[in-house]
Amino acid sequence: MAVADAQNPRVGETTCGSLLQKLQEIWNEVGESDEERDKMLLQLDQECLDVYKRKVELAAKSRAQLLQALSDSRLELSSLLSALGEKTFTGVPEETSGTIKEQLAAIAPLLEQLWKQKEERVKEFTDVQLQIQKICGEIAGNSNLSESPAVDESDLSLKKLDEFHSQLHDLQKEKSERLHKVLEFVSTVHDLCAVLGLDFLSTVTEVHPSLKDSTGVQSKSISNDTLSRLANTVLALKEDKKQRLHKLQESATQLIDLWNLMDTPDEERKLFEHVTCNISASVDEVTVPGSLALDLIEQTEVEVERLDQLKSSRMKEIAFKKQAELEEIFARAHIEIDTEAAREKIMELIDSGNVEPTELLADMDDQIAKAKDEALSRKDILDKVEKWMSACEEESWLEDYNRDENRYNASRGAHLNLKRAEKARILVNKIPALVDTLVAKTRGWEEDRGISFTYDGVPLLAMLDEYAMLRQEREEEKRRMRDQKKYQDLQHTEQEAPFGSKPSPARPVGTKKVVGPRANGGANGTPSRRLSLNAHQNGSRSVTKDGKRDLRPVAPMNYVEMAKEDAASHISGTDTVSASP
Repeated sequence: MAVADAQNPRVGETTCGSLLQKLQEIWNEVGESDEERDKMLLQLDQECLDVYKRKVELAAKSRAQLLQALSDSRLELSSLLSALGEKTFTGVPEETSGTIKEQLAAIAPLLEQLWKQKEERVKEFTDVQLQIQKICGEIAGNSNLSESPAVDESDLSLKKLDEFHSQLHDLQKEKSERLHKVLEFVSTVHDLCAVLGLDFLSTVTEVHPSLKDSTGVQSKSISNDTLSRLANTVLALKEDKKQRLHKLQESATQLIDLWNLMDTPDEERKLFEHVTCNISASVDEVTVPGSLALDLIEQTEVEVERLDQLKSSRMKEIAFKKQAELEEIFARAHIEIDTEAAREKIMELIDSGNVEPTELLADMDDQIAKAKDEALSRKDILDKVEKWMSACEEESWLEDYNRDENRYNASRGAHLNLKRAEKARILVNKIPALVDTLVAKTRGWEEDRGISFTYDGVPLLAMLDEYAMLRQEREEEKRRMRDQKKYQDLQHTEQEAPFGSKPSPARPVGTKKVVGPRANGGANGTPSRRLSLNAHQNGSRSVTKDGKRDLRPVAPMNYVEMAKEDAASHISGTDTVSASP
């Protein structure tokens, strides 16, 4: 009954004391000896001690495991904080605060939070390093990524992440600059290909396939090799453009020269207007598509060759045209040449075939250039000769005006003649100084070149000497006429004194006019445009620098005859020339 109660916990509470009591009752009932009883009690005590020892060992082992787990957790926490660059973290428990399990329970959520933060940080590092690796590959020309970048999990701090972001920003900036440079190169290549008439797509595809227009902007190659090849392509195209332009300009210059030689009509010239418009353009100014295409240059060269062949057949016409230009230059410079002999020589050279047409034309161009230089050296003197002759013409007109008895009548235009007379007197007074200047410049010109300065074949100094002589003779004639008139007036006064009246003196009849060349071939000493000199006067009055007389070339015979005829045809009465109107 007692055993049943001990085995059934529901009947009564079973404890060590109740079980020992039941064991005593059983022993008493059985009649166990005290020795057996003591032995069995000792055995029970030993078994209980062993159970406690095992429990204590298990508890100690569990505590050690918990302490190790707590230490590992704290070490892991420290490692995560170090990797994430966190010096301090809110919520980390102290080592002596709470039991071991409480400390473990407090660290667990922190570790979970830090692990999650670490995973996010690793993802950020992976993304930024992947972008850096991609851009570096694009710059290096290797856009195929073999593997993901390795992330150093020992340093996941924000500082390190900022360094990667800064590196990425610099690379993105460099990529943008490179892309902009690539697009500039591509645009330049496009423009150059358009001007040169080349295929743009094939040209840039040879550099890199990604440079075609069909590809996106971001997918274009920005590698060092692509930039280098683009730069070399641009340089090659620019050099080709420069050479083509030089070639085209040479052909265009030849084309224009041939047109001018053969008087090509404007309708035919307009066919090559797109070529000649670039004759003086610089390389950068030529931007019209196709303006330097090879077929255009070849077409221009073919036209030049055609005109050059046509020029050979029209050689005489072209040569005579250049000769006419040369004669015109000499005529404007008042240089006398033998035109007939020159034209006969040109005919002989062309008919003989001993000279190349180009050489003949080049020689004539050289003569034209020298003639222009000669005319330029004479321009200053010729301008003063024109002023001198114009002043002499005014002087002749003024003397005719002064001899007019009706110059003060109220006739139509009288006031205009009066104004002209006033201006003419001012101009006439400047003639001596103008002649002196002209003589000095002419002598200086002759000393520099060692030849005589001729005006339409007549030495200019001889013309000036003759003018000075005739002017002096005219002044002496005027003085003689004034003295004669005073004497005649005195005789009239003495004869009419007894009658007490003084009639106005009649104009003397039969007086002679001063002989001298005029601008219109008249008298009064004014030079004609082709002044004729007597043979004994030509060159007799030119004085050299040391004061000696310099013999000048004698004027042609026809000029001498003209001078004699002019002098004979203008002999008239000895009219009195008044000094003022």
